[in-house]
Amino acid sequence: MTSIAIIGAGPGGLLCARMLQQHGIDATVYDSDASADARDAGGSLDLHADTGQIALADAGLLGAFLAVARIEDQAKRSVDRHGTVLGSFVPDEHDTAAPEIDRGQLRALIAAHVRPESVRWGHKLTTATPINEGRHRLTFANGAIAEADLVIGADGVWSRVRPLLTDAAPEYSGVSFLDVRYDDADRRHPGLDRLVGKGHLFARGDDGNAIIAQRNSNNVIRGYVAMRTEPGWAARAGVDVGDPGALRAYLRERFAGWSADLVPFLTDSDGYVDRAIWFLPTPLTWAPNPGVTLLGDAAHAMGPFGGFGVNLALLDAAELAHAIAGEATVDAALRRYEPGMQARAATLAKASNAATRSFFGIDVEHDPDPAMPDQAASHRAYEQGAARYRSERAFTGDWTIAFQTGGGTQVAELAIRVTADGVTGALDGRPFDSATLDGDELRFKARITSPFPAKLACTATVDGDTITGTAKHPVLTVGFTGARSH
Repeated sequence: MTSIAIIGAGPGGLLCARMLQQHGIDATVYDSDASADARDAGGSLDLHADTGQIALADAGLLGAFLAVARIEDQAKRSVDRHGTVLGSFVPDEHDTAAPEIDRGQLRALIAAHVRPESVRWGHKLTTATPINEGRHRLTFANGAIAEADLVIGADGVWSRVRPLLTDAAPEYSGVSFLDVRYDDADRRHPGLDRLVGKGHLFARGDDGNAIIAQRNSNNVIRGYVAMRTEPGWAARAGVDVGDPGALRAYLRERFAGWSADLVPFLTDSDGYVDRAIWFLPTPLTWAPNPGVTLLGDAAHAMGPFGGFGVNLALLDAAELAHAIAGEATVDAALRRYEPGMQARAATLAKASNAATRSFFGIDVEHDPDPAMPDQAASHRAYEQGAARYRSERAFTGDWTIAFQTGGGTQVAELAIRVTADGVTGALDGRPFDSATLDGDELRFKARITSPFPAKLACTATVDGDTITGTAKHPVLTVGFTGARSH
């Protein structure tokens, strides 16, 4: 039996373990935290219909997510440094394209559906060493040692697993955030509470400074004081981030001229955490390496704009688990999983990184566009993307089909693969001449040799594990039906 080690018990690593266990496959998760709630997990996340929500549905957790998700906090408002409103978005009450959930809630939700004995808390990976034939030895800071046939790096931007695959290293984005937090917001911070309202508030200056605030659950507001700056900005400025008085004085000076209504975001936080933003190079690919792969930020850390990070981590986890369960070998599973994951991430990382740099005026020819992105269009795109993804996945697989001809029933084997690169497939082992997927209809051209040589133009639709369609020949058209081969 293949032994699987998942390094990192964030949402992606935990979801991968959950889905593998659903398939009857054992996996052990290792994480440096003492428990799922041992530290502050951070602010709010929006889970997109076309990525994160698909993964949760596959894991049987979408209902649990929607039960605690905050639809109303999809709202967004953009202001300038004077507090002038530049744009706003209020979601429809039935809009579930990108509902919000606290990071800690999401982690706890998934962790509650992973077998407790399969998670090794308090295990910080220090080294991962190849042994032979794809097997690796894992050494942890607490002295523990383990071995695994497959190591899945779900351990973030500073992954200790990634060096087994690539020399790529994180690159500083030019932006640093200070995490800020305002507990008991309506009583202790009523001005900020009214200003943030529902969802997110984006306040941007024309000097590379910004304040991003977000409504969280339990009457908490969280946010980021964001600065276009060099790495190690605090040391360069002679500021101790652990000294609130000194830090607040620095921020007052840096954000001089900002609206008095916005200044409490700088001065009234219940704590400050310095968090530089790092990207991985994109596109990031690597040669297949037996017994090791990556998911989430370990594979494609990108900017925060667009909210793609956790969504891709969850979808990566789901697709990897499906591939491991569906392929005969680990190597085959990784060949199925990695190209699609890498291509999808490259597209979104390019957009996210560009949006991050543009927002802060980094490497742009013109001043940033003050207009807020069209959130309604983004939500429509998430919903349309979800429908497209489900349609593509519905066709992928091996099918046994039966043509209904005048001479009786003709049985054939149909293989279909839909990936980011398009549609490929084969009919009785002969590759398609061409194939396209248009919505929920697949069109393909294929050749047969029995009962006579012919070229067929076929259309097909799928309903669950049933495929139906027609095959046209210059002299006749016949129908076919079939079922997915398991």
